[in-house]
Amino acid sequence: MIEPLTSNTQAILLLTAPLIAGRGETSRDLLSLGEYNKLAVILRQKQKQPADLIERNPHELIEACAQPFGRARLEALLGRGFLLSQALERWNARAIWVISRADAKYPRRLKARLKEDAPPLLYGCGDIPLLEKGGLAIVGSRHVDDELISYTENVGRISAEAHRSVVSGGAKGIDRAAMHGALVAGGDVAGVMADSLERAALARDNREPLMDGRLVLISPYDPAAGFNVGHAMQRNKLLYALADAALVVTSDFEKGGTWAGAIEQLERLHFVPVFVRNGANAGKGNLALLIRGGKPWPNPQSGDELRRALAAAAESVNVEAKQETLPLTLREDPPIYGADLVAKPIEVAAGTIEPPATETKPSPEEELLNTVREILRRELAESRTDEEVATLLAVTKPQAKAWLARLVEEAVVEKVKKSKPVCFRTVTKADRLI
Repeated sequence: MIEPLTSNTQAILLLTAPLIAGRGETSRDLLSLGEYNKLAVILRQKQKQPADLIERNPHELIEACAQPFGRARLEALLGRGFLLSQALERWNARAIWVISRADAKYPRRLKARLKEDAPPLLYGCGDIPLLEKGGLAIVGSRHVDDELISYTENVGRISAEAHRSVVSGGAKGIDRAAMHGALVAGGDVAGVMADSLERAALARDNREPLMDGRLVLISPYDPAAGFNVGHAMQRNKLLYALADAALVVTSDFEKGGTWAGAIEQLERLHFVPVFVRNGANAGKGNLALLIRGGKPWPNPQSGDELRRALAAAAESVNVEAKQETLPLTLREDPPIYGADLVAKPIEVAAGTIEPPATETKPSPEEELLNTVREILRRELAESRTDEEVATLLAVTKPQAKAWLARLVEEAVVEKVKKSKPVCFRTVTKADRLI
């Protein structure tokens, strides 16, 4: 179903959208997000709306708003009515709708969490109410092997079994695998595209779930826009803002959109708890995210287990937020690895919080040490110094020394005799036979 275009959205399109309707050049004088926010403030102060800029006799209002931008610029943008009609005809033919921040149907989560960083426009295809369901955001790298694709599809399937929506980015690799796994299992999916929304809306694989109301595809960028690294980076915060929790399946170390989005969430935004796939094959990027505050993914094998994991994560975040207000003397000592696990309370969809399981599970510190133990058991087949271990794990040298000392006590690794500088290696079964 095509959403009717409101007058406010029409005005915002004219002011901020490239209106790509063919191969012709688009305006280079579009209002940026920051400029549109300034205009919105002026309109609010005058108790006006964007629609008032395109109603009859808007000249006085345009003049009042023109100082930061220039009257000629505003008039040129607002005068692109013919180009807008061409774009609308193209979008309608592809069942693409447009909503703006001025519309009641604009996702409340984006407004509440992103505030002025929320995109002025959202283009989309599918049922808008799916954007309010929350769920699990699943993110990861584009270039992964078949084993990780199968792993991610299974997470999508379990999410559907748990009646939790999947939120993902629509890119090849982990994103599409997560969406495919959920859709095949009959689940709901919200795909946030950084580019090529038109193509995705017409894709054969998406046709049935779009018609069934199980899939919504959105983008803050023109439906015909191609790939842009900056757009992909900016899109990440929308994924987290629409979800109740997130899972990083795999990430490069200190590069790429997955890394940037996860670090922004862990260290600045704190919208949702961020799980990270851990284990011996998790990789350097994932381990670094765990050290920076990510929660080890418990690898649930059923919908019930996933619901319990998400409920426990939500509960822990709320507890940590309450502890933030306690006197310092009442807090527990920080974890040995120095990660800050304090996060802000999250917003969750109704019915998603359930009592956490009663069984005892390893603490995040224990889970992290388990991951480090497995990685060093493999990587120290050849001896390395503590400095080399620190570089391998992307941690400080004191942290690497602390972990090595613990593993020496456990007889997992040992110091190499008479080596200078001191080196460490894995203790083999043969070494244990005395």
